[in-house]
Amino acid sequence: MINRVVIVGRLTRDPELRTTPSGVSVITFSLAFDNKTRNADGTTGTSFINCTAWRQQAEFISKYCKKGTQVGVDGSLQERRFQRRDGTNASTMEIQVDSVTLLGSKPASQAQENAANNSYVQDVEPNDDDLLGGEDFADDDIPF
Repeated sequence: MINRVVIVGRLTRDPELRTTPSGVSVITFSLAFDNKTRNADGTTGTSFINCTAWRQQAEFISKYCKKGTQVGVDGSLQERRFQRRDGTNASTMEIQVDSVTLLGSKPASQAQENAANNSYVQDVEPNDDDLLGGEDFADDDIPF
């Protein structure tokens, strides 16, 4: 049987890294993604699915993702059964994350912070002639 899920969505809240009693990192988060089908009024709805990542993936998500981050998640579906506070049994489907890919650009504040922390500062912007060694190239000579 094949059990494979690939979803692109945005985190609905900041993820929180936890550690199991045996020292294994785990993180749970929820992804929001647009439905492909349209409602009667022509709009698309949004769906939400819970995800769980372990070990290095959990630590990566904790370090680089926050609410609103767009990610691609690859994993498998798993049913989780639990008991509600009122004693009734319930179950939910969630994604067990195998890999996660950051998508989209960095938020402006993070890009500015990275630029401010960069220790290398170039005094002079090179012009095109400097980059090409002063030679003219025909479009036919460029391999791409």
